[in-house]
Amino acid sequence: MIHFKNFLLKNTGLIALLAVTLGLAPFHPEPHIWGKLKWIQGGAKGMQALDWFDTFFHGAPFVLLLTALVFQGLKLIKK
Repeated sequence: MIHFKNFLLKNTGLIALLAVTLGLAPFHPEPHIWGKLKWIQGGAKGMQALDWFDTFFHGAPFVLLLTALVFQGLKLIKK
């Protein structure tokens, strides 16, 4: 766990870049993850396994970024 935490702390900028590019691509007509989240909020009717994997793929950079930011905040609080 400590290696993962250190990795996130050292690479927060890269993770932010991944979240903006991979997480939001394709950008037109709306960010892909946004469309998937609206689909899930609407009951996820008709979603297949590939759609769930795609949601995970586009959402993972945001989860990593949130985790990295939490670790950064905890690091600041400790100081």
